[in-house]
Amino acid sequence: MAKEYARTERVADYLQRELASLVQQQLRDPRIGMVSITGVDVSRDLRHARVYYTVMGSNSHEEAAESTAALNHAAGFLRSQLSRGSSMRSVPQLKFYFDASVGRGRELEDLIQRAAQADRKVTGDETD
Repeated sequence: MAKEYARTERVADYLQRELASLVQQQLRDPRIGMVSITGVDVSRDLRHARVYYTVMGSNSHEEAAESTAALNHAAGFLRSQLSRGSSMRSVPQLKFYFDASVGRGRELEDLIQRAAQADRKVTGDETD
């Protein structure tokens, strides 16, 4: 039996695309900044959605706290805009969470590069 593409996954993909567009085009709150929607998890009953985002220049939850508050404050507006543009019977409640994995990935990449440079210095191979 072929694995079907679950409805929750289709809804999550739709919400991610639409929210990314709405946040960039419709929200004018300066606290939000340069936001990218990185993922959406929808509950099985399609009533709640956890929206994960990153902000340019923020690597921790503390640095993005103001953006999180602004996005959660705008969740009702975003939900109403989603309901206008979709044929869904009901649009899930939106809750925004900062996604620290992108910042952590940058930190790990930097550590790997520094370790590789240190290794090249020890072995005497200075070519990049």
